[in-house]
Order: sequence, then structure tokens, then C-alpha cells
Amino acid sequence: SADSGQVGRGNRANGVIPLKRPAGSEAAAGKNPVSHVGKIYNLLAFQAARAMQENIGGVTEAYVWLLSRIGEPVDQPALANIQLALQGDCSLEEVKGQAEQVLIEKLLQLNNFSRQLAAGSFPVS
Repeated sequence: SADSGQVGRGNRANGVIPLKRPAGSEAAAGKNPVSHVGKIYNLLAFQAARAMQENIGGVTEAYVWLLSRIGEPVDQPALANIQLALQGDCSLEEVKGQAEQVLIEKLLQLNNFSRQLAAGSFPVS
């Protein structure tokens, strides 16, 4: 009869409860910043999506999903998915490689990201 760790309405990594946008179900606050993939992936995906939207011309929205597999290294997700919303004159072929590169770079820097997360460098609502 317990909630078994279910996410509360205000426990999203970015503090936003999206009504018509994709959202993960993992609460990031209070979790281990070194080994809890729910916390790490939630915040890393948000940062990667933000970097794509801010730094790649023609990208108006970006969504990143990361999926872990029990027993596998955190820096090697079982699935990494990117969804982009583009301006009308922009094609996926123009931005696909750049978006993939952003995510690859974020995953390559995962150890440093986790250390910064443990130090409290990234706010978690």
C-alpha cells in the first residue's frame, strides 16, 4: 500500500510538470548521484536536450531518453533516443549528426557529470 518510490507531482528534475510533453517517471531528488541511473539519466538527458535546442540551428525542441540495463555500466545506456522538433526550413539530415554528437559527448563526460552532481552543481527540484 506504499507508493514504492513513485514520483510526486513536484519532483521533476527541472521542476516542471509538462501537460503535453514527454516526461520521465523517475524522481531525481534524494537519489545517489554516482550510481542511481534514474537521477543521472534524468538530469543528463535534460542537459543534452537543452544543449541541442540552444546550440543547433533549426532545432526548436529536443527530447532525450536514456534507458539503463541492470548490471551494465551507467555510461553505456541500453537505449539512447533523441526526438527533435525542427523549424520548417530545417531537415533532419542537417542536424541529426550534431544532435548525436551532443549526446555522445555528454555520455563521454559522465564521470565528471556525476562528480558535479554529487557536489550539488546542478539544481534538482
